[in-house]
Amino acid sequence: MRIGLYPGTFDPVTLGHMDIIKRGAKLVDRLVIGVAINRDKSPLFSLEERVSMIKAECADLGKVGCEFVVHPFENLLIDCARDVGAGVIVRGLRAVADFEYEFQMVGMNRALDDSVETVFLMADARRQAIASRLVKEIARLGGDVSKFVPARVKEALTTKFD
Repeated sequence: MRIGLYPGTFDPVTLGHMDIIKRGAKLVDRLVIGVAINRDKSPLFSLEERVSMIKAECADLGKVGCEFVVHPFENLLIDCARDVGAGVIVRGLRAVADFEYEFQMVGMNRALDDSVETVFLMADARRQAIASRLVKEIARLGGDVSKFVPARVKEALTTKFD
């Protein structure tokens, strides 16, 4: 069984994330969506809320020939990959700045465990500008985020900022 890991904080999950999930699912038999617990960040949504949002959105994808698993983690990414049996880490790239950061991460991860590969998927052109940080800012200021997040996530953002 080919197992892939798509990690992120998903605060909140965006249409860009969902695009990478759908496309990553074509590459593996099981895609583990690793929801990171990052003490250096102050997420708007709790871990439980983020996990719930991703599970709901993945359930809507239906049968795609891939099993989806949502897995919170707080350890090193490479250790999480080992924990879930992933042979590949799936990452999305939006811009050159993403590549520079990811390039360093790949090098470090390969030094820690060269048996785990990293695959980059370029963001869909319609989704390249979407960033969770910007989505939260737009929602906080009362803007319409419906072009950037699934409907349930938009509702959750509206509730948070009302």
